[in-house]
Amino acid sequence: MNGGVLQGIKVVDLTSVVVGPVATMFLADYGADVIKVEAPAGDLLRKLGGASRSGQLSPKFLHFNRNKRSIAIDLKSAEGMAALRKLIASADICVSNMRGAAMKRLGLDVDSLFAMNPRLIYCSLVGFGQKGRYAAKPAYDGIIQGVGGLTGIFEAADGKPRFVPMTMADHVVGLIAAKMMLLQIIQREKTGQGGAIEVPMFENMAAFVMSEHMGQLTFDPPRGPPGDQRVLDPGARPIATSDGHICISANTDAQAFAFFRAIGRPELCEDPRFCSVKARYDNVSEYFALREDALRTRTTAEWLEIFDCADVPAGQSHTLETLLTDEHLQDVGLFRVTNHPAEGDILNIRLPNDADDLARPGYSPPPLQGQHSGDILAELGYSDEEIERLRLANVIVAPGRPQDEEKRMPA
Repeated sequence: MNGGVLQGIKVVDLTSVVVGPVATMFLADYGADVIKVEAPAGDLLRKLGGASRSGQLSPKFLHFNRNKRSIAIDLKSAEGMAALRKLIASADICVSNMRGAAMKRLGLDVDSLFAMNPRLIYCSLVGFGQKGRYAAKPAYDGIIQGVGGLTGIFEAADGKPRFVPMTMADHVVGLIAAKMMLLQIIQREKTGQGGAIEVPMFENMAAFVMSEHMGQLTFDPPRGPPGDQRVLDPGARPIATSDGHICISANTDAQAFAFFRAIGRPELCEDPRFCSVKARYDNVSEYFALREDALRTRTTAEWLEIFDCADVPAGQSHTLETLLTDEHLQDVGLFRVTNHPAEGDILNIRLPNDADDLARPGYSPPPLQGQHSGDILAELGYSDEEIERLRLANVIVAPGRPQDEEKRMPA
């Protein structure tokens, strides 16, 4: 668990499911000691998103919780809360995706946290900014995709609102939260004081969508409709070939003219509908239609070879299965088989960015629930006897408790 640019930074992670674990995984990958605090029932994601051999480590949990340690505490007990307070008092960062009212009920409001630890950086991941009327509303990725405008982009494109088929809002906001915590670390180095960060999902996704699609509403008064019509057009999609689909992005004049020549239509370079960037934007539906007519005549591999030679930006439209076999990704080793003690061999995803000496050099497999409870409490000064007493009183969950073994015994 040593190494990385964030070595020495201790993070108390009170988050669950996706948005928070994405944020803290980034910190863990670069060396922070991320201590995942779970309730006795465990993070919902442990069992959500697919079966696993252990019953605790769903595929999604495995991919979002590497390089972390787990402590499982009953925060409804006084001793459990006392242990959490000691943990927070020793930490550099505390991050939570619980709503403000829940944190306050636990006695973990901002003022109480800073009273425990004035140098603490507290990051609150919330669905909605706490100064607005939606402050108390619950939020999940699907809700934020809707209110944040992602579903509306699809409605603008083809008349039917729908979700991006992945937890897009969770991923985007999780990475934004990681960025904000790193900025606060830099600020603490300058001032010596901790600070509070609020990262609202709604506001971040609304900004994410509208910076792309404000369009002519940018101007006051508006000069036209919202949206980048080039990417909202129904034809802005992978194009069918004779055996699959291909993606083309011929945007500059040089690229578009090379594309026209590659499909055997050089006369289109002089066509007033397509002879400039503005002309192609104004006639985007026709531009996309002619691409579809041309590309169905050859295989994807044939077109990729032609476009590579012509310097036309193009790529295969992968399925989830073919993405794993992409030759470039095999060259760079993005997907690697590693062994998990409880799950056997798993296909892990390495860090996609190369940066000298920034990342943690090793790999620690995602933890079982409460796997490190005893170790973490010992680091806080608890004796072996105290830890065992907390186990037996169900204040903490740790592997191998006697009552757990009894529960697994046949009746």
